[in-house]
Amino acid sequence: MTETSTPRAEQPLSEDADTAVATAESADVAGEREDAEPAEGGNGGAAKGGNDSDLFRQSEIAADYVEGLLDILDYDGDIDELISGGRPMVEVVGGRLQALVGQRGATLEALQELARLAVYRQTGSPSRLLLDVGGYRATRRKELAAVAKNAVEKVREYGEPVRLDAMTAFERKCVHDVVNAMSGVESESEGVEPNRRIVVRPVD
Repeated sequence: MTETSTPRAEQPLSEDADTAVATAESADVAGEREDAEPAEGGNGGAAKGGNDSDLFRQSEIAADYVEGLLDILDYDGDIDELISGGRPMVEVVGGRLQALVGQRGATLEALQELARLAVYRQTGSPSRLLLDVGGYRATRRKELAAVAKNAVEKVREYGEPVRLDAMTAFERKCVHDVVNAMSGVESESEGVEPNRRIVVRPVD
């Protein structure tokens, strides 16, 4: 098999700032839950959530939470609330925000989980909120598309499965989407978090 490398409960911010920051910096224990993303492999599943009003309300709650956290950390950033792909989304743009992304987006994943918990606390319903900082996710999608295409080329050339490095659920979803759009190959995830990874193989 070919190896290919790729380049809890919430409390008010005023009472739990230290916990929030510590959790956000726990890169190795953070990660987007598998069931929070569309189904991996195959053609995926339909987005779950609610109507646009409900989804936008979720993004507003998360944006308020993130804004409060930025204030505590003394970071400046413009925050946008929107709906993207049938799910609530919050984008943070500004300088000096790399620390909120962390290595390979690990801190960002932790912050996203905290924002989802903030939404859950106010709505009582799980959220599929997507948080992005400094355009990291868009850039990462492009990088992962290149990784996926490279893996597909190797599978087609050698006829052997290609096993990628461990990825987060967000990263795996990006790779699955690219592979599933190409003929003659398929992808599936294997292993358990935080070492869950994708295998790309030829279609029999």
